[in-house]
Amino acid sequence: MKIKSTEMLLIATVALATATPVIADKGPNTGVFGFEPIDESANSADWDDTAPWKLPEGFSQKVVSDETALNIYGEGHDDWHDMNTVNETGKMAGRYLYRTHEVRLGSNAADVVNEKGGVVSVVDLKTGETKEIANEQDWTALDGIRWTPWGTILFAEEATNGRLFEMTLDKKDLMKAASIEVRPQVGLLGHEGIEIDAKGAVYMVDEHRGISSGCLDSNGEQLNPCGGGVYKFVPDTYGDLTAGELFVMSVDGEDGTGNFHWAGPINPLNGRLAGTEAGGTSYQRPEDLEIIDNTLYVAVTEGPRDEEGKEIFEGRVLAVDLDAMVVTNFIMPGVNVPVEIGKPGDDDHQSGWDSVDNLATSPDGKLIIIEDNKPSDIWFAGKDHDKDGMADSVSLFGSLTDPGAEGTGIYFGKDPKTMFVNIQHSANEDGDATWAITKD
Repeated sequence: MKIKSTEMLLIATVALATATPVIADKGPNTGVFGFEPIDESANSADWDDTAPWKLPEGFSQKVVSDETALNIYGEGHDDWHDMNTVNETGKMAGRYLYRTHEVRLGSNAADVVNEKGGVVSVVDLKTGETKEIANEQDWTALDGIRWTPWGTILFAEEATNGRLFEMTLDKKDLMKAASIEVRPQVGLLGHEGIEIDAKGAVYMVDEHRGISSGCLDSNGEQLNPCGGGVYKFVPDTYGDLTAGELFVMSVDGEDGTGNFHWAGPINPLNGRLAGTEAGGTSYQRPEDLEIIDNTLYVAVTEGPRDEEGKEIFEGRVLAVDLDAMVVTNFIMPGVNVPVEIGKPGDDDHQSGWDSVDNLATSPDGKLIIIEDNKPSDIWFAGKDHDKDGMADSVSLFGSLTDPGAEGTGIYFGKDPKTMFVNIQHSANEDGDATWAITKD
């Protein structure tokens, strides 16, 4: 008997509901950033705005730069600190931290107050000096940011047909932009995560609810699923993003796992629709990606919906094996990480997984995940030693007590004992900031 896709989703619902949550082993206590996992997510009743992160013993936290150092959008308006990168190469590698600010045109009072769009800012980690390095009134929802191996900075807009920009820095002053160019051949998408492989290929996601929202086709008709794909841009010449070909990941399995190939090349000027028409696989809000050992990890913030529109599971992380050309579920709630139940302080609360968002790589090659959720938890995933496509362990490292906020932009620069993380839309007025979490 052939099982319909809706029936498969219902089977998955039962399996996830009855699965015994697997809490991580003690694997993460090894390495330069090793830790003993915390017991549960943070309770907002314990919020201390001078130390908003609940952390394992042996770790400290401090502000790197907040809105007292640079208040971009004026008093009372959040600066929406989003993603981080440092100058990873060159003579002063690791000294300067670059950040995107996710203000959205037309939806923030700051747009009216300051008539200002998206901003990229920079912090001198040696002196603390913080300033805007680039801004344009029509930039909206700046999100992903990545240092390139050829010494430039890529950043992009998380919006329909969002642009990807390439910034070249002044050779004498790395807190100054020499030029900023749009790179349309890389693809107009709902950009969030950006990653680059050793050959100079650029990987991206289309941050869109591709399964439930869909998009309009070339005839103006609703197309579902549509968008929410994973993309790869292959430049004609290493380090030159002005010419090349754009491809989309096309997976055999119904749940977005299985064997895959790169479909295309496709039209980069309408990446969402072109990718779907080429056979690209749609996911429900893919948000970030990270390459470790030639595996591309993709954070998918939401799970598929049942017939009543409810999420069957609270997001997942995909492992895309770029050698074997296979996609697996690397982390799934209720399978190898607990399902979140209730909120901290509730009688029935269980700390767990919900709305995964940004990814990062630890100094010893572990995958780090932070949630777009309240409380916003930080998890470390162990390696897949048994080669079943899934993380052998998933451990709770930290959790945000700030009741109004989301953590984002997890990132290691050149210091293996310090992880940067941003807080955006804090419950404190002008409380958005970049924090450093350091192993003492």
